[in-house]
Order: sequence, then C-alpha cells, then structure tokens
Amino acid sequence: MKVVLFGATGMIGQGVLRECLLDSRITQVVTVLRGPTGRTHPKLREVIHQDFLDYAAIEHELTDLDACFFCLGVSSAGLGEAEYHRITHDVTLAAATTLARLNPQMTFAYISGAGADSTERGRIMWARVKGQTENALLRVPFKAVYLFRPGAIRPLHGITSRTRLYRVLYRVLAPLFPLLKAVSPDSLTTTEQLGKAMIHAALEGAPKAVLEMRDINRM
Repeated sequence: MKVVLFGATGMIGQGVLRECLLDSRITQVVTVLRGPTGRTHPKLREVIHQDFLDYAAIEHELTDLDACFFCLGVSSAGLGEAEYHRITHDVTLAAATTLARLNPQMTFAYISGAGADSTERGRIMWARVKGQTENALLRVPFKAVYLFRPGAIRPLHGITSRTRLYRVLYRVLAPLFPLLKAVSPDSLTTTEQLGKAMIHAALEGAPKAVLEMRDINRM
C-alpha cells in the first residue's frame, strides 16, 4: 500500500509516520511538507510544497496512492473563526478534492477531535468547524472516509508536540497517564495506538465512519 501523509511534523503525524515506516504492508510513504525534515528512510519520500490550498504544481507526486492520513491541524486558541475555518476546513478540502480526483479508489483518514459538532450549529467554534469539515469530507467521492476523534493522546517513542504549552502539559501530566488509563481506559489513547488504528482502517476498513476514542483503542 502507498500512502500520503499530511502533518508529518506534528505530534500525531509523527506517530502515524512512525507506524507507517514500521508496517511492512506499507511500501511507500509520501509526506507533503513546507520544509525538509532531514529524516531518511527507504520507504519515505518528502514533497516540499508551500501552498496548501493549491496542489497543481505537485499533482504528479500525488498519483497512484491508496490512502491519505490527514493529520494537519492547528489549535483554535487565539484564532478567529474565519482563520480557523481557512486552516481547518479549506486546507483539508483542497487536499481531499485533489486526491479524490487523482485517486478515486483512495481511503481518506482524517484527524478530527473528540467533541466535533456534526450539526454545525453548536456554540463552540472549533467544534462547529470540525463538524463542517467532517461533513464535507463525507461528500467527497473517495472509496472510504474515516473520521478519527481522539481526545487525550499520550505521545510515545520520543515524540513531542510542536506547541510549547502542550509540551509542558504533557510533562506535568505524564505521571498521571497510567492512573487515567486504569480508571478510564477510553479517555486516553497514544500516538502508537492512533497510528495503528489509522493504518488498520486504510487496509481493512472500520466498523463506521466516525471513530471515537473507544473505537480507536479497539482497532
């Protein structure tokens, strides 16, 4: 299976990339990034691209692909709705519509978030926009679309968040993760579990389109 990964330098994307490179069923991983990571691997091909609303210049790099793992995203903190919508919805749909045209048999796996608002009418801005994005993706003519809604995620294997605040929080909360997992198993997942779940969905399918924490941890 050949896959394309967006957001490979983020915390979730790092986890998904790691699992892709370890999985023998995946033969090639194309990452679309604004700058090189310096990482090398026989299965990895980095495509440097600046405009995430227009992929015309790199369409030749985005063909003959079986799955997309879309892990690109930002926190809504400090952003107005218009800007958050542009980054979360417009960027995602620009990639999705291009990939669907080039690879109609592709499976698209999208990192959303726990609490995403499918009604698109709720009071919480980020949840509305995530819900709009999810609904729009379900209308794109892919072979299958899976919407992952993780909540708390524990980074493993040296993976860290690029957001300083999150890095601090993870360090502070790390001693509590085992207790949280024991008391409420489905309140927490890991970068490893999430990566493996996305690969499983792409290769073998999933029981439903919207996958909450409980579903992620059981795949």
